[in-house]
Amino acid sequence: MEGNRGIVSSSSNGISTAATRVSGTSNGGGGGGGGDDYRQLVQFALSASSALKIQKGDITEWSVDGASDAIVNAANERMLGGGGVDGAIHRAAGPELRAACHDVPEVRPGVRCPTGEARITPAFRLPVSHVIHTVGPIYDVDRHPEDSLRSAYRSCLTLAKENNIMYIAFPAISCGVYGYPYAEAATVAISTVKEFAEDFKEVHLVLFLDELYNIWLEKARELL
Repeated sequence: MEGNRGIVSSSSNGISTAATRVSGTSNGGGGGGGGDDYRQLVQFALSASSALKIQKGDITEWSVDGASDAIVNAANERMLGGGGVDGAIHRAAGPELRAACHDVPEVRPGVRCPTGEARITPAFRLPVSHVIHTVGPIYDVDRHPEDSLRSAYRSCLTLAKENNIMYIAFPAISCGVYGYPYAEAATVAISTVKEFAEDFKEVHLVLFLDELYNIWLEKARELL
């Protein structure tokens, strides 16, 4: 079972919803105190044996079994930490993650993971088994942002499959300071995940902002 459990309330048309409860969290450092944090999880069938789950929450808290699960880090090409989800993942994983990333060979000076590619490391203090690092495009700089973003998702899923990962969670790659429009990014993410429908038990999209969650959920209902 998942680390974040809920009671499924509906399953018509391959879609089910569940209110998930995480005790004693503040939704990832965006303010607020303790108490119970209720989040909405919506599940879509990708195949007879695979599901896409969209939920609001903090990806650093996500896990399934700690053995065959991984979260995706929206990294930069240096892979040594940064702002947003990248910084949050590095803080939660501890300094061992930065050391492991530092050991990833550079493909050219200052670049360990080019845009659109992915690298894998252990997760250290995180509750999952691995972190898959990828670099999404800067929307206004990349000449072909859709191709680069699709490559980032595809590279993560391919690398996860090669490492026997059965459960994988993504943030909204490139939707922070890299400026990718939310709806366009959702279309790329969901359509790429569909290509791997037979390869994973669950693919999660863990979204921190209400606006992201609402737009991505609407897009999933259009595409699935």
